[in-house]
Amino acid sequence: MVFVEVPLTAAVREATGVTGPAERLYGGEESAAWRVGEHVVRIGAYDKDPAEAEWCHRVAVAARTGGCPQAVAPLPVPGRGDGATVVRVEGRTVSLWPYVDGVWAAGDDPRSTAAAARMLARLHRALAGAALPPRPRRNFLETGLAGDVAYDDPRLRDPQLDTWLAGFAARGLPRHALHGDYYHGNLLVARDDPARIVAVLDWDESFVAPPEVEVGSAALEFADEFCENPADARRFADAYREAGGTAEALDEETLTQLMRHRLRREGVYFALAVARGVRHDDEDLEYHRRRMEAFARLRP
Repeated sequence: MVFVEVPLTAAVREATGVTGPAERLYGGEESAAWRVGEHVVRIGAYDKDPAEAEWCHRVAVAARTGGCPQAVAPLPVPGRGDGATVVRVEGRTVSLWPYVDGVWAAGDDPRSTAAAARMLARLHRALAGAALPPRPRRNFLETGLAGDVAYDDPRLRDPQLDTWLAGFAARGLPRHALHGDYYHGNLLVARDDPARIVAVLDWDESFVAPPEVEVGSAALEFADEFCENPADARRFADAYREAGGTAEALDEETLTQLMRHRLRREGVYFALAVARGVRHDDEDLEYHRRRMEAFARLRP
C-alpha cells in the first residue's frame, strides 16, 4: 500500500489548536491522520468538498447521539463558535477528532466478525431515525445502485445485475443514513479483547440508502474480502439480523448481488484512482485482481 505524504503543518496545528509531538497514523492513500496527544487531526484530499465532509460528520454525530457510543464523532473547530467541524487549510479539508485507543479488528477472526455484525445492527438502529438533508453529492457505493450507470470497462458490464438493481430500487425499501465503508479497517477493538469493538471510524463515505445495501457490502468485507466461502457472508448477515438490525432478511440472490454491486463500484474507484495518478504497489494490484475475479465468480 502506497500512502500519500501529507505533513502536519504549522498552519494545520494553528487551525486545530493542537500542540506537542505528533504521530502519523497508519493509512491514507489521499489523506492522512495525525495523533497529537488525545486528539487526531485528519487532513483530507485536495478535492474534498467541505460541505460534503460536514454532512458525513453529521451522520457520525447522529449515530453517537442515537445510541451507538462507539461511533467516533468529530469535535467542533476551535475558535469558530458556529459548531463547524471542518476547516479549509492550505487547500485541504481538516477536522479534529478524539483519539480512541485500540487496534484494528482482524478480518479473519470469527470473534471480531461476529462483533462487527452486532455492531452494524446497533449502528443502523441508532441511525434509523436521523433526519438529514440530502448528501451534497452521491458517494461511490450509492452511484449505480438503481442499475442506471454505463460502465466503460467490459469486465464490469453486467446487464443482468443492472436489471436486478433496478428491481431492487423499485421495491421502495425504507432508507436511512449508513456508514458507507463498514469494514475491519474502520473498526477498532480493545487490545485485550477482539470481540469488543471500541470505535467505528471514518465516515467519509456515509450516505442514505436501504440498510440492506450496507449489510451486503459488509458481509463481503467480513467474508475474507473475496467471498471464496459464501457461507461466511451468510453467517455475517444472519448475525446482523439476530442482533436486531434494521435491514430485512436477505435471500441468497439479494446478498450476492449487493456484494457484487460493491465489487463493481470498487472496480470503478480503482480505475479513477489510476487516472488521478495514484500509485499502486504489487499488493494493491493483486487485491484488485482478486476482487474483480470475485465479481465474475459470484455471478448468479
